[in-house]
Amino acid sequence: MALAKARASRMSRTSRAVRIARTAGTGAVALAAAALFAAPAASAADGHRGSDSRAHRGSSTVFVQTDDTTANSVVAYERAADGTLGQKGVYRTGGKGGVLAGTVADHLASQGSLAYDRHNQLLYAVNAGSDTVTVFAVHGTQLRRVQELSSGGQFPVSVTFHGDRVYVANALGGGSIQGFARTGERLVKVPSWHRELGLATTASAVGQISFTPDGSKLVVTTKAAGQSIDVFPVSRHGGPSARPVVTSLPGAVPFGFDFDSAGRIHVTEAGTNSVGTFAVARDGALTAKGTVATGQTATCWAVTAAGNVYVSNAVSGTVSGYRVGAQGKLTALGNTATDAGTVDAAASSDGRYLYVQTGIKGIVDEFRVDKNGSLTEIGSVVVPGAVGGEGIVAG
Repeated sequence: MALAKARASRMSRTSRAVRIARTAGTGAVALAAAALFAAPAASAADGHRGSDSRAHRGSSTVFVQTDDTTANSVVAYERAADGTLGQKGVYRTGGKGGVLAGTVADHLASQGSLAYDRHNQLLYAVNAGSDTVTVFAVHGTQLRRVQELSSGGQFPVSVTFHGDRVYVANALGGGSIQGFARTGERLVKVPSWHRELGLATTASAVGQISFTPDGSKLVVTTKAAGQSIDVFPVSRHGGPSARPVVTSLPGAVPFGFDFDSAGRIHVTEAGTNSVGTFAVARDGALTAKGTVATGQTATCWAVTAAGNVYVSNAVSGTVSGYRVGAQGKLTALGNTATDAGTVDAAASSDGRYLYVQTGIKGIVDEFRVDKNGSLTEIGSVVVPGAVGGEGIVAG
């Protein structure tokens, strides 16, 4: 009886994947079936598992990617009641990290190389050196590697999801995005959800990819010769528009971004060391709402927490905070020092804590977000094998 139920469940998942692929116009029946039944066997090489399997659906976890060029890994931490972190396990992705030429603190030169689907308890990680993306199932602070598959391009640097759609941005070879349909714990690549960005082929082209909060659009920041914010409206079947709505920002070098509660985008502009705020129209057009200079150097990453925006300044070794006001106006809260090489950051889901990666020594700095938006340092952890690494998410 149990065997029959298991077979029925698998057949149902396979049928769903086939329907998604056909709806998207791919006819990829074989691809869907192969993806569903090609799960790697768990082994000791997958990582040292943590001891706590009873954590409440990842609500007190932080995951950090090492971007190790020999064996990319995700390090799992449990958050204590005071916000400090304790290491629980190290889990190999099955792929390799990558290093862009000329980078020191930020080997991927991107934001969002990890994405955490708290609702479905899945973690997505890019393997830039292998041109793949890995799917983990999350069980508290324990990870189970489910799948590793092609990213659909060269040097994947950022991943995003909404519902059962997952998209990866590839930074080299002119830049591209590739979409996947999720069925259960697994992804199926949808060939018709691929878009070439047509950017410079000799440099890192993409800063970040992310769905808008309502899932109706994909936003991509382009660097190097592009220097634009590209918005792809997404159809009800999950595919992106044939061409994006492009907002060109020459000289600004748009890099990382996050959304506030009103759906506005706050974008770091590395070329001018500033933060730009934009409203997103229904058709994907952007309206500028203001720009503030950080007064710092290498302003490249952004995260929102408790009505504030915090941006990382890699060369200055600081985080700049801003209160988001009416119409998205930003009011400076001041700069907070971090360890050297400030890169990606993540806020806890309750907005009470901020965790900042620093790439020179592979340290994550821990901060409490005070009621007035200021940051109070509460500790730090050294992430094993994470010098130059990027990618951090928090529960």
